[in-house]
Amino acid sequence: MIELVNDGESRQCLECGERIYGRSDKKFCSDLCRNAFNNRNNSNANDLIRNTNNLLRKNRRILYVLSPNGKAKVSRDELSRKGFNFNYFTNIYMTRQGKTYYFCYDMGYVELEPNWFAVVLKQEYVS
Repeated sequence: MIELVNDGESRQCLECGERIYGRSDKKFCSDLCRNAFNNRNNSNANDLIRNTNNLLRKNRRILYVLSPNGKAKVSRDELSRKGFNFNYFTNIYMTRQGKTYYFCYDMGYVELEPNWFAVVLKQEYVS
């Protein structure tokens, strides 16, 4: 195997420090080192995204279970008991009348009165 050298210096793997052979723009000695390097550098971002998606999916699942027919009236206490987190939603829809719907993917809710919500399945005309 031929070792390629840049400016008279040998290159080293960014992960393990071993000498790199091959192309001049190569940064890692193997796929194993490249994957380990990228996994370590992206783990915090991946954890945040994974945890957020898990919360959103859990919220959607709770809304779906509470309104199997696509519409239901539910209390804040019932949502909270099931572990619903009101801080996580995917989008907001404002009606012309000024009501605010919060959606977790295709399942949403709107406050009807203090501590009571209507849970709805997103309709085609709501975008």
